[in-house]
Amino acid sequence: MFNDFKPVLKILLRFIILYVVMVLGYQFYLNGFKNAGLDPFSTWVMTQVDFIQNLFGYTSQMVAGKPQDETTWFYVSGKYVSRMVEGCNAISVIILFLAFIFAFYEGFKTFVFAAVGLVILHIMNVLRIVGLNILLVEYPQYSKIGHDYLFPAIIYGTVVALWLVWIKFYALKNVEDEPA
Repeated sequence: MFNDFKPVLKILLRFIILYVVMVLGYQFYLNGFKNAGLDPFSTWVMTQVDFIQNLFGYTSQMVAGKPQDETTWFYVSGKYVSRMVEGCNAISVIILFLAFIFAFYEGFKTFVFAAVGLVILHIMNVLRIVGLNILLVEYPQYSKIGHDYLFPAIIYGTVVALWLVWIKFYALKNVEDEPA
């Protein structure tokens, strides 16, 4: 009876194990920076956002908050418009993406697709934060809808699109090629 469900259960179990291990690893990483300000990866993302905003003509700088607050503020075009916290770095989204991709493991191409996906997600996240900061400068009345709905949809939409590409063109490719 369970033989029919065995492949699905293997994928589900692989996903859960990978997700839990990566979340625990990430939490271990974050614990190393407790009460020390923003973690290095989040700061790296913020530096890229700051660079692009300046490139687009939105004079920007990063202003560190209190170390125990674990946040840094974006000062854009003469205003404090937003703050960067650990959750803005998209690591939790990336962990979800990777767990799914590796749950449908297909050899070396899994690593290649994961690496390309990581780059795409990172770029989309940086552009998402830039877009949100520009929205907050130009149209502050739309801050809630931008922060809570529009810009999260961008990053999660990218993850779903990458998942669909992975499943359609790579993970289930061999299943489609088999004769019925």
